[in-house]
Amino acid sequence: MIIDFEKTEEKVVENFKGGNGTLIMRAADDGKVKIMRNTLTAGSSIGMHTHEGNCEVMYIIKGEITFVCDGTEETVHAGEVHYCPCGHTHSAENRTAEDAEFFAIVPEMKL
Repeated sequence: MIIDFEKTEEKVVENFKGGNGTLIMRAADDGKVKIMRNTLTAGSSIGMHTHEGNCEVMYIIKGEITFVCDGTEETVHAGEVHYCPCGHTHSAENRTAEDAEFFAIVPEMKL
C-alpha cells in the first residue's frame, strides 16, 4: 500500500492533547495503525499524554523537538527517532523559531 501524504487531507489542530499552538497533521488510519506526517509549528507543543494500548515512534524529518518522556527531557534532531513505549507518558515541544516536521506511527497493540 502506498500512502501519498500530498494527497491526504491536511488538518490543522490547535492545542493538540492540551498543548499550545498549532499541529498540522496528514494522517492515514486503518483502525489498526495510524501513520502521520506532521508539522509542529515554531513555539508549539503537544501536551503530556500516556500511551495506553499502543506506543508511538516519531522520526524527525526537519528541525528539532524537545520531548519529556516519563519525566526525562531529551531533544531529538532531524534524522533521529523518539520512541514512547506502551504505558509511558510523553509530551513534545518545538522550542525553535522554525517549524519541525516529523513522521509518526502509532500501532495498535494487544495487551
